[in-house]
Amino acid sequence: MKIFFLVIAVLFFISGTRAQKPAVFLMDADRLASIKTKYQKKDPATVELIGALRKEADKLLDMKPVSVMDKTISPPSGNKHDYMSQAPYFWYDSSKPNGLPYIRRDGERNPEIYKITDRTNMGNLDNACRTLALTWYFTGDEKYAAKASTLLRHWFLNEETKMNPHLEFGQGIPGINTGRGIGIIETVSLTGIPDAAGLLVGSNSWKQADHEALQLWYGQYLNWLLNSKFGKDEAAAKNNHGTWYNVQVVDFALFIGEKEKAKQLAEESKKRIESQIDKEGKMQLELDRTNGLGYSSMNLRGWFDMATLAEETGINLWTYNNKENAGIRTALDWLIPYAVGEKPWIFEQIGAYSKNQIYSLLLRAANQYKDPKYSAYANKIDGEVNEVMTDLLFK
Repeated sequence: MKIFFLVIAVLFFISGTRAQKPAVFLMDADRLASIKTKYQKKDPATVELIGALRKEADKLLDMKPVSVMDKTISPPSGNKHDYMSQAPYFWYDSSKPNGLPYIRRDGERNPEIYKITDRTNMGNLDNACRTLALTWYFTGDEKYAAKASTLLRHWFLNEETKMNPHLEFGQGIPGINTGRGIGIIETVSLTGIPDAAGLLVGSNSWKQADHEALQLWYGQYLNWLLNSKFGKDEAAAKNNHGTWYNVQVVDFALFIGEKEKAKQLAEESKKRIESQIDKEGKMQLELDRTNGLGYSSMNLRGWFDMATLAEETGINLWTYNNKENAGIRTALDWLIPYAVGEKPWIFEQIGAYSKNQIYSLLLRAANQYKDPKYSAYANKIDGEVNEVMTDLLFK
């Protein structure tokens, strides 16, 4: 790792005013470097975009560091360092003594889950660290790196506040169990952290020891994901849970430098394209849910992330087709008319659907497939969405 940081420092020195590409996996390093160069040259549109990002980062400077220790309920282990959450779609059964066991109402989120703060805190951490790290990368203002570094150390590294690297108590169901493999879907929030840390390399606030310690934590969590019972349960999931499991393990393997392992896992993900996407592009397992439009979009976002990570290993999932000659693009093309409102949705969708969910996919598809139809669709709904981060990363 010392050699890595030395190389980074030398490259910063010799590059002069040319922006150095950051060590990121889900973000586009070339795009970020190009934006930074434009910002340094005071390109008006870029200055305006980074200004909007900086406003969001400024709001985060007073954010209280979050931790698994913040929850008022202890997990079954009695150790608050263990992450804990409650299954969102399970509810009190009034026909049973004490309401136990809870019963499933798919798509209806039980507000009780927010009494346990770990999931919300982790999502907030991910958003804050990416926003702050990007703002430091573009502007060089150390206060943003300092804040992001503080948040990262508080969640992952400080002995008094760090999360233990496992998810034995994720999405427990009252009266049935204390945790499930399904809970692993919640640590999708952790996939943004390696990119945030990579962006911080070179700042005064994020030290080499911090980076190595974070990689060690991720290595321990990856080992748990690959070898624990719950990890293996989630790896066997056939729907979006399996997709997002693959995203996590490939991302984490790349972050800790296990590129061959990442390649192996990315190659294995092709089996999911075989089973998930039919010849029309429908993802039936997502359509069977009570929020089929939302879950189809969610699963596709997972595939876009998976394809992005697979590129790092030399595997092309963007154009890979299964035995029915269908793949990621087929699924996107089938979904677009429904997601943008051209066609009425013919399956169940009991919750509200935000076009933000398809907007980022359209921008990413336009960049990847170089087909103007995706840009046209994105432009059509541009006025209905407002996401600085999405525009910055993909537009």
